[in-house]
Amino acid sequence: MKPFLLLASRAEDAAADDEYRAYLRYCGLEPDQLRRIRLEAAPLPELELEDYSGIIVGGSPYTSSDPPEQKSASQVRVEDELAGLLDRIVAADFPFFGACYGVGTLGRHQGAVVDRTYGEDVGGVEIRLTPDGERDPLLRGLPSRFTAFVGHKEACTVLPSHAVLLGTSDKCPVQMFRIRKNLYATQFHPELDADGLATRIDIYRHAGYFPPGSAEELLASARQQTVTQPMKLLRNFVEVYG
Repeated sequence: MKPFLLLASRAEDAAADDEYRAYLRYCGLEPDQLRRIRLEAAPLPELELEDYSGIIVGGSPYTSSDPPEQKSASQVRVEDELAGLLDRIVAADFPFFGACYGVGTLGRHQGAVVDRTYGEDVGGVEIRLTPDGERDPLLRGLPSRFTAFVGHKEACTVLPSHAVLLGTSDKCPVQMFRIRKNLYATQFHPELDADGLATRIDIYRHAGYFPPGSAEELLASARQQTVTQPMKLLRNFVEVYG
């Protein structure tokens, strides 16, 4: 099996490393089977798609719908590099899975309206599969309703007409979609269990996702959530494309 590639952009080492360990665990991969590139640290090197089984884009502190003048130089560079890579990925219908930031990258690349209308607080939400979602191979083995962790400032308000809606929730109508046959994005984080969410709450308590004073309450709530189903997406992605 060719390795998979994780494109990450979390500047905090603790968050970046915890994310990488989560993808290893829930994808069922060894370190030599999941290469990681930290986009925030250096320019994206030249990539040959045929060297990989698939590409995963992890979550990010970047908010793609922010006005250009509010974006850092590193964010502008990362967005430009991902847009260029997505030109190739979409043209080839190359296996792609983007979690949370995948909506802001793949969605915007394909003409979706991504803004702050449907941002969600940090915590667990119920995801409901659409009929297309219930038939999709990446959602094989998942129930039609399951709990997943979210926490995002922006979301997809309008999907492009060629996208297939796979999952939704009460407060965020686009929780998962597919482009063509092999390109996926979720708004929720399939790599996050309660421990992982607790780590991010601690690291990002001053990043504007929630009032800093509510961190302990959010940590307690996360510990009470049972989130076991969305991780199957990642194992399915590896099994389908590995």
